[in-house]
Amino acid sequence: MQILGRKVLEASRRLPLFYAAHSGRAHAIATLAGAAARWAPPATSGSLATAPWAATQRRGAKMLGSDVKLGNVIQRRGHIYQVIKAQHSHQGRGGATIQVELRDVDTGNKITERFRTDEALERVFVEEKSFTYLYQEGDTVTLMEPETFEQLEVSKELFGKAAAYLKDEMKVNLQYFDGRPMSGTVPQRVTCTVVEAQPNTKGLTAQPQYKRVLLDNGLTVLAPPFIEAGENIVISTADDSYMTRA
Repeated sequence: MQILGRKVLEASRRLPLFYAAHSGRAHAIATLAGAAARWAPPATSGSLATAPWAATQRRGAKMLGSDVKLGNVIQRRGHIYQVIKAQHSHQGRGGATIQVELRDVDTGNKITERFRTDEALERVFVEEKSFTYLYQEGDTVTLMEPETFEQLEVSKELFGKAAAYLKDEMKVNLQYFDGRPMSGTVPQRVTCTVVEAQPNTKGLTAQPQYKRVLLDNGLTVLAPPFIEAGENIVISTADDSYMTRA
């Protein structure tokens, strides 16, 4: 039926030239236009192809306090906040809670809140884009869009403590809200080099104890006693924990 409708539409476009010299031109065009309208498929409302990006940015999705994670964006008391710290705790009869540090997306102000784990919160979903890390000057990080090669300068603060893991050619992500970058993330696993390590205390305790090691990015983490200076190890950027040898 749709094919027939398209043929009628094509015929209606050719008719004005054919009937230009004939007195029945107006009647013919009106007749075919009416037929085309009857055969044409109905327009679909709310199409994502025609809607602006803001319309696809879902708001009002509910989440529980127990599901709050670092980097989440929530709406609270008329403000949009990003979660920059989250710590779960249990207060006896008071039940489990989560203490979070929030950053106001508009003003940059930070506040501390405490949620019940069963408390309903309103989550905001953001757009995420991939970039390649190039270099850093002061508090400014320069990134490159991998397809267009356009460079973008953002504040180092967008990456928080994870900025210590930034390396040349590293693939990073920026989270956008209302068309502007509001946070940055690095890969979950990053390989680092140990530049200093405490001596191995093998045999002094029944259970092997983790020791402090200094990484080439300046961070100090805990690692197994057999790790020595000069070795490459894999670190979880979520909590700065040792995962394995590289």
